[in-house]
Amino acid sequence: MTAEDETPGRVAYQGAPGAFSHEACLDLRPWDEAVGFETFQGAIDAVLSGECQCALIPVENSTVGVVEPAATLVRQAGLVAVSDAWRPIRLALLGVPEARLSDVKTAESHPVALQQCSKALNEMKIAGVEAFDTGGAAAAVAAADDMTRAAVAPARAAEVYGLVVLRNDLQDFSDNRTRFVLFTAPQA
Repeated sequence: MTAEDETPGRVAYQGAPGAFSHEACLDLRPWDEAVGFETFQGAIDAVLSGECQCALIPVENSTVGVVEPAATLVRQAGLVAVSDAWRPIRLALLGVPEARLSDVKTAESHPVALQQCSKALNEMKIAGVEAFDTGGAAAAVAAADDMTRAAVAPARAAEVYGLVVLRNDLQDFSDNRTRFVLFTAPQA
């Protein structure tokens, strides 16, 4: 498989619909079916088993550095990198439709996303709560229907889960970017 291979297949990613990795799959591999897994290990295992032809994994962020444990798991699995792309990451604070920014006490998200907006959350006196990913956090906030809970996720996740954007550009640095790498299984 090459970066230019546009034969429809299945691309694994870590997360739920609406997560940054899901967005990257839709934008970078629109001809593939994007298949989400709760963990990086799940996405990697899907490639190793042949369930998916490739995995799109975030390995580095301009604000926080290497995305662990993703990079370590990829190395341990012996996956082969076939292409990569740096993508801008714009974090949004998402809440239930009735919520106002002043209602929010906690913000749920992937630990790396929380690190990317820690200054902004501290300034707003909102406590970060770790979740398995950004899309999953948005789904949990929507299901809870609690005005004191919000999610840090892509703005597009608000549409997916029926939430509203309480604040855009939550990231601490305007040039916040993540490097996504497309991996395939090692050849036997």
